[in-house]
Amino acid sequence: MHRLHLHLVSDSTGETLEMIAKAALAQFEDAEIIRHFWPMVRSKQHLDRIVPDLAANPGLVLFTLVNSETRMRLEDHCRQIGLPAVPALDAVTSALEAQLGQEAHGRPGRQHLMDEAYFKRVEAIQFTIAHDDGIAWENWEQADIVLAGVSRSSKTPTSIYLANRGYKVANIPIVVESPPPKALFGLRHPMVVGLTTAPERLVQIRRNRLLSLNEGTETSYVDGDHVKDELQFARRMFADNGWPVIDVTRRSIEESAAAIIRLVQQRERRQSSEDGQTKKTVDGAAKPI
Repeated sequence: MHRLHLHLVSDSTGETLEMIAKAALAQFEDAEIIRHFWPMVRSKQHLDRIVPDLAANPGLVLFTLVNSETRMRLEDHCRQIGLPAVPALDAVTSALEAQLGQEAHGRPGRQHLMDEAYFKRVEAIQFTIAHDDGIAWENWEQADIVLAGVSRSSKTPTSIYLANRGYKVANIPIVVESPPPKALFGLRHPMVVGLTTAPERLVQIRRNRLLSLNEGTETSYVDGDHVKDELQFARRMFADNGWPVIDVTRRSIEESAAAIIRLVQQRERRQSSEDGQTKKTVDGAAKPI
């Protein structure tokens, strides 16, 4: 097994750098990665304080430092120690500069400014938490997305992930014995998406859930035939209402959310195109003399 010290140096929270490193490391197996996280490095004095740790734990340095003096100092230190230092965003930033015809602003943490998008994300998270598991269905029309699915089909974690992307999400459990509110079938603004999964996987997830709660596992909740009936009932509801369906059996939460976001974006483009056609028709209509 290969062992690597990975130093992540950022002049902001380091969230972006961590995601880049995580995505890249996912391509490698049998590697022991020891992360050293250095956020909010915005001065030469702060940078100098972490150099001894870089020297004591040689490995790879990934950094996102927009201040030219700070990054040059880091690169000089790394050259002296003999460590590779990789600017994680340089290639993307350079490509954007070329396409947009302007230089990037060298402002640390610019992507984390409390702008309109930030407050929209906070509002989305608050809405999503308040509309989990069928709660406050009277407000569903305000949602961007409504997730429907049987119990333990990843509705809540997927909702929270989408909320962090700025989408207001509500979710509703589909229960054979308890039909959902009629409001679900008349929604106009939000996209309703059905979540489904393989019955065998669902039974295992439910068994693990009951075990974690120290409850018995011999109930209809984990009975194979009953679970199949639940899923069939839910799929029939999705089909009858023309709702798109995401099978989460082999998808991570991130992959499920990405598929849902694609559906939302496709609908937005389709609606925008239809609105454009309508406007063209109205503008081009014959005017009375």
